[in-house]
Amino acid sequence: MTYELEIQIEELRAELRNAVDVAEHRQIQAELEIAQAELAIEAAEMDGLLEAEPPF
Repeated sequence: MTYELEIQIEELRAELRNAVDVAEHRQIQAELEIAQAELAIEAAEMDGLLEAEPPF
């Protein structure tokens, strides 16, 4: 999933560079921030810094 997120982030960055409408720019920026946050979470999980499930 990490690779797919990295690809999605790059695609969103490209879309952001080409956005001409302010509303479109905001929407793409929001999607980019979400994808970057998801990637950070996955990276932390892979590094063992964050557990995927809460302890019981």
